[in-house]
Amino acid sequence: MSQYPVRYWVRQLASVQKQWGWLQLFSLAVLFILVTAGLVALAFSLTIHNSVDWNLVTGALLFAAVFSPPLVSTCLYLIKHLDATLSYLQDSARQEKLLNENLQENIRQLNFEIEERKKAFQAKRRAIDELRKEISGRKKTQKELEEQSLLMRSIVDSSPDLFYYRDETGRFASCNKMFEKLIGKSSIELIGRYPSEIYAPDMAPAAILTDHEVSVSQAELTVDVEYVTPDGQTIWFEMRKVPFFDRQGRYIGLLGFGRDITSRKLAEQALERAYLDKGKFIATLSHELRTPLNGIVGLTRRLLETKLSQEQRSWSNTIFSSAETLGNIFNDIIDLDKIDRQDLDIVYQSIEIDKFIGDIANFAELICQQKGLKFKLQLLGELDGFLKLDPTRVRQVLWNLINNAVKFTARGQVSLTAEFSQTATPQLKFQITDTGIGISITEQQRIFDMYYKSSDGRRLSIVGSGIGLSVSKALVDAMHGNISVSSQINQGSTFTVELPTEVLLKPEATPAVVCPSLTVLLVEDVPLNAEIATNLLEQRGHTVVHAETGEDALALLETEDDIDLVLLDMQLPDMTGDQIARFMQEEPHLAQIPIVVLSANVRKAEEQLAGIQIAGALAKPINTNNLDQVLAELFAPSLIRSQQKVVASDEDAVLDLNILQDYLQSLGVNSVKRSIQLFQQLLPGYINKMVEAATQQQLHEFQEAAHKLKGAASSVGLLWVQQQAKEFELNETPKWQSLERQLIEFHLTIEQHLKVLQEYVAAEANE
Repeated sequence: MSQYPVRYWVRQLASVQKQWGWLQLFSLAVLFILVTAGLVALAFSLTIHNSVDWNLVTGALLFAAVFSPPLVSTCLYLIKHLDATLSYLQDSARQEKLLNENLQENIRQLNFEIEERKKAFQAKRRAIDELRKEISGRKKTQKELEEQSLLMRSIVDSSPDLFYYRDETGRFASCNKMFEKLIGKSSIELIGRYPSEIYAPDMAPAAILTDHEVSVSQAELTVDVEYVTPDGQTIWFEMRKVPFFDRQGRYIGLLGFGRDITSRKLAEQALERAYLDKGKFIATLSHELRTPLNGIVGLTRRLLETKLSQEQRSWSNTIFSSAETLGNIFNDIIDLDKIDRQDLDIVYQSIEIDKFIGDIANFAELICQQKGLKFKLQLLGELDGFLKLDPTRVRQVLWNLINNAVKFTARGQVSLTAEFSQTATPQLKFQITDTGIGISITEQQRIFDMYYKSSDGRRLSIVGSGIGLSVSKALVDAMHGNISVSSQINQGSTFTVELPTEVLLKPEATPAVVCPSLTVLLVEDVPLNAEIATNLLEQRGHTVVHAETGEDALALLETEDDIDLVLLDMQLPDMTGDQIARFMQEEPHLAQIPIVVLSANVRKAEEQLAGIQIAGALAKPINTNNLDQVLAELFAPSLIRSQQKVVASDEDAVLDLNILQDYLQSLGVNSVKRSIQLFQQLLPGYINKMVEAATQQQLHEFQEAAHKLKGAASSVGLLWVQQQAKEFELNETPKWQSLERQLIEFHLTIEQHLKVLQEYVAAEANE
């Protein structure tokens, strides 16, 4: 029993009671008690009496029968309730245990949360401390940024250069004091506005177009801008416009910087005026020099038409070629920018080389005889054919070198050696050797510099321009050749010129184009020039009417009815040639007479006659081939076309190639490309104005827009566009109903011509 506690047996009895049932267990217990009581009484009676005392047994059974049921019932009841009590106590203990465990868990969780909250609180305190430090740092940084911003703003505002910033929408977002002062408005009035709302009407389009070009190309652009202030003062700015990007590379605006370059512009304008004045002086001087030169050319031509000996004819040819070369040099002197840029024209021809060298030798022998020097000519190689050369430039170089050789040689001889080598690259070589004073080694290194003057005392006594050898080198370089010198003091010098060339076949004789007999009005104030021109024309069967002044020319134009052609000199005593040409254009009965201009400077004459239709231009002295060519083109076009067999290409019809070549050489490819891009940007505006004027049938506005388009097209060499725009401008009675569709087709055609222009410029750039 000690091993099993009471509650164990109670639990076991309760389990049996539940298993057997209360009634069955009650019956068994009562029966067990009765049996036990009978057995005990029986045993007791046997023990005491040695016999069975049935009364005792019966009494025991009755007693057991009376008291056993209540006793058993009480025991079973007690067992049942005791079991329930034990179960309750056990459940209570279990619940208490669970409660204790939960409580302990909650206590542990609470302790954990308390620790976490402590940590969080500490982290919060640290974060607050860090935040306070960050706030303090940001305040400090913000203060520094504000100070830097204020400093930068002060620097920008105090800068003499203007500054502005435009956002991606094109509105002004910032500017400095200089910009405010220039525009005459405060930043409050400027910020948030478009350029069209700020700039003057004549400035806004150019500013908007250049800003648009920067935003499209996303590359910086520098332009010179002329600005007229409200008080009428003209200021020039060098504007540099730079695209502005964010960190992702997205375009977010444009920065504009402007530097006052008024003083520089004024200096440039003064320099340009001085340059023009110098050009006018040289042009006037050249014109005066051409008067006797024309006489030399004309009289030599007449002399060659007479009977001469072979030697006399050789001398006359030398005089004639010398005069022609001198005339070509005058053309270069007139156009001074060519000399400044060393952009002299090279015109290759088929030259009979032995006759060409013979003319050079005649000239050299003549000037050597004048100084008492011997001249020696030596020919090496086959020099009896035709070579590809520019005779004017080669002659100019050789004469320059021969003149120098004679100039610096007091006694002895000057020799000219010509050698032709037929190799993979045919080459013509000239050597001019003298026995003069020679050139030192240090002088040889600088002898070809422009305006170089020798430091040698022996050479200082001999006056020279200082440009002869430099121009000669420039000419040789332009012909892709080489010029060099070798010399020793007091022994002489040798200049060597090597020129690449080609062997050509003998040119076929071109049959003369016979023009019908003409009546030509020659307007020329120089009698010698007039006589030569008259002789040339009369030799060709034409009748010449001569006028020495502008008044005489106008009088003859009014009285003579059968004038077929006017040869017009640009410089007359009483008026200029362009005045006579404009008078003829304004008179209906004279406007159909072709005008050919005579001028020493053809390009300048064409500029003076801008807007006037002329048939051609001839440089003075008159070249007979050029004269025949002009007369044939005017009065025998079918014959000259059959001889030349020239078919105009689409490119020739679309583009003004002469203007484009001139612009490409003088301005450069990049400048021409920018002009084309600007024309593309302006084109829709011109077309829209023309369409709007046509819709509203406003003739003056329509003609004005066509005039602007014509000028813009001529600036980029769009010949057909210029001609078509001119037709629109001159049309006094347009058909408004169909004009709008014509303009649309006109616009599409211009786009096609622009592609041709861009391809042409790109091809020229690649060459």
